[in-house]
Amino acid sequence: MYLLFISGEIKKWLRDPMTRFMIFYPILFGIIGRYALPAIAENSDFSIEANADIILAVLALITPVAYGAVIGFSILDDRDDHIMDSIRVTPLTLNFFMLFRLIIVFLFSFAASLFIMWFAAISDIPVKDLLLIAFLASLSAPFTGLLINIFASNKIEGFAMMKLVGIVIILPIISLFFHDVKELFFGIVPAFWPAKIIAAIIRGESSVYLNYNLYFWIGLLYVMGLNVLIYRRFIKKSTD
Repeated sequence: MYLLFISGEIKKWLRDPMTRFMIFYPILFGIIGRYALPAIAENSDFSIEANADIILAVLALITPVAYGAVIGFSILDDRDDHIMDSIRVTPLTLNFFMLFRLIIVFLFSFAASLFIMWFAAISDIPVKDLLLIAFLASLSAPFTGLLINIFASNKIEGFAMMKLVGIVIILPIISLFFHDVKELFFGIVPAFWPAKIIAAIIRGESSVYLNYNLYFWIGLLYVMGLNVLIYRRFIKKSTD
């Protein structure tokens, strides 16, 4: 039963045009970072080196939000088709159904974020650090998908939530311009933590309020906690 479910889910994702597009998404953004931005810099006053942390943060952080939106709309589809209700009369559990999807979107997001940062080669960051940044940033993918479903009951409301999430992603970028305790105001947004790690690596820890390790561990505990809380809220909403 579980293997049939997993096989069916993979086939469903491969048939979905949006999911197929997301396979090429990291290639597109990687090319933009590696070739398009240097071309723009050569023909303008734009400096990649001076804005490396901002560029890399945008490339790394937008990916989990995009992947999270895809899984969020996929879950909305399942709710419209009453898939959640159907699961209750099968050997599958709602927890297995949801956790499988959230883990898959996390892994896709992790691989995509890692590839984009590595291929774009905006700054000389060690692979170990790229792995940690991608891991922390990708925790926003399941959070985004669940957040959309907590506040949206249909696709129209889902699009409105997606726009709101898109606006919120700007906050971690703004936080890069703050270098004192005021930057922690933006810490409520999950993407803040990997963004500040990028800044700490590229600009040095003297340019940020905390340090690399604190941004990673506080961010990891905080974002994982958010995921657990919102997951429980979603399950409660789905079973009421």
